[in-house]
Amino acid sequence: VVETDTLCTLNFFDCMPSPETVQKAYDNLDLIRATTVFLDGIPIAAMEGMFRGLLTMANTNEILVAEDLFDARSIWLTPNTTTIYVTSVVDTSEGPVVLDIPPGFLALMDDAGFRYVADFGALGPDKGEGGKYLLLPPGYEGDVPKGYFILESPTFYNWFLGRLSPDPKAGPAPVVAALKEVMNIYPLSEADNPPAETFVNISGVQHNTVHANDIEFYDELTEAVQREPAGVLGAERTGAMAAIGIKKGEPYAPDARMTDILTEAAAIANATARAITYAGRDSNIYFYDDRQWNSPFQRQSYLFLEDGARVLDDRTYFHYMATGITPAMTSPPVGAGSVYAMTARDKDGIYLDGRKTYSLTFPGPVPMANFWSIMLYSGQTRSILETDQQSGGIDSNREGIVTNEDGGYTIYFGPEAPEGKETNWAQTMPGKSFNDMMRLYGPLEPWFDKSWKPGDIELLD
Repeated sequence: VVETDTLCTLNFFDCMPSPETVQKAYDNLDLIRATTVFLDGIPIAAMEGMFRGLLTMANTNEILVAEDLFDARSIWLTPNTTTIYVTSVVDTSEGPVVLDIPPGFLALMDDAGFRYVADFGALGPDKGEGGKYLLLPPGYEGDVPKGYFILESPTFYNWFLGRLSPDPKAGPAPVVAALKEVMNIYPLSEADNPPAETFVNISGVQHNTVHANDIEFYDELTEAVQREPAGVLGAERTGAMAAIGIKKGEPYAPDARMTDILTEAAAIANATARAITYAGRDSNIYFYDDRQWNSPFQRQSYLFLEDGARVLDDRTYFHYMATGITPAMTSPPVGAGSVYAMTARDKDGIYLDGRKTYSLTFPGPVPMANFWSIMLYSGQTRSILETDQQSGGIDSNREGIVTNEDGGYTIYFGPEAPEGKETNWAQTMPGKSFNDMMRLYGPLEPWFDKSWKPGDIELLD
C-alpha cells in the first residue's frame, strides 16, 4: 500500500498494481498529458484561432486590412489602434505562392506552429524597398524561378502580418491606397498574368482570432494536425497529442471519460497560463529590479532559449498574451522596429482595477525615434479593453497631448478623466481588470542600456 496526496491510496500485490490503482494511474497520466498538451500547444492553438477568425471574413491568400484602424470589436491578442494592420492566411497547399510587397512595409510571416518564417520590409531581405517573394510549400521539389526572395515553410498555412503608419496629416486613407496599388498574393502558376487582389476592410467588423480556453482548444489542435504534414509540429508535441487521441488521419472522438479529463485539463491549464502571464514567479522577466514592467522576451530569444534550454513559461506567457514571432521583437536595431513591456499591476504589485484612477509618468526625453503608445487590454480577452473610447489607449501622437517640462509625459487611467487631464487620459471600465502594454516605435539607446526608466503605474484614488 502506498499513500499519496494526489491519488490517495494505491494498492499493490508484490509491486503489481491493483485494477483500481491502474485506473487511477491512467486517469492521472491522461490528465497530466492533456494539461501539458494545452500549455505546450498554446502556440499552435493561438495560430489556429487566428486562421479561424480571419477566414470568417476572407479566403486564403486574400488580404485583410484594418483600413480605419482597430477598435474593441476586433478580438486579437494585444493589437494596437495606432497602426494599419495588413494580414492574410497564405496557403501553399496547391503550390508555391507569390507575395508582391510594397516599399516601406514592416511585416512578418509565421507558420502554423507559430514559428518564425520571414521578415519583410526594412528588417527583411528587400531592406524596405519592396519586392517579390516566393513562398514554397513543404517538401517542394519543383523548379524555383529567379527574381524572387525565396521563403520556405514546413506548413501549408502561414500567417502574414504587416503594419503601416497612417499619414500624420491625412490619416490611413492614402497609405492604404498606396498599399493596394502594389500588394498582391497569388499562385506562382499565375505569375505571368497575376489576378487582381481581393482586399477586405476589417475595421469595425466584429470578429475573434483568440484561441479557446476550454475543451474546444483540443479541437483547434486537431484541425492543425489534420491539415498540416505529419509530424511537422514537432515529434514531442505530436506524440503528446496522439496520446490523448489527436492523431493525423484518424477521427478525434473522446469518450465520456476522456471528455471529462480534457475538460478538467483545459481548466487547470488555462489557470496555469494566466498565473504565468499575470503573476510570473521568474524574476528574469522584469526589465528593472524596482519596476513592474516585464516581458517574455527578456532573455533576448524569439525561440525562448537560454543556455540551450527552452524556457517553457516564457513561451506560454508570450503566446497566451501576444501574437507575431520575429527576431526583431526581441532585439530590433536601434532606432528601428518596436519594443514592448507589459504590466498588470500598480507600483505596489496590486492588480489594476478599472474602477480606480492611476497615473503613469514617462520621464523625458522618451527614447524613441517615432512615437510611444500605451494600450489597455482586457484581463479576460487579452484584447483591446472595451470602453467609450475607440482608441483603447493613448499615444504621443494624440492631438493636444500635454508634455511635462522635461519633455516627458504623465498619463492617466480611470473610468473618468481627472479634471483638466482629458487629453492625457485613457478610459477604464469599473468591474474590469486590465493590463497596460507600452510600445516604443524606433527605440533609442537609452532604452537598451536601461539608462531610461518608465515610471510605475501609481494609484491616485
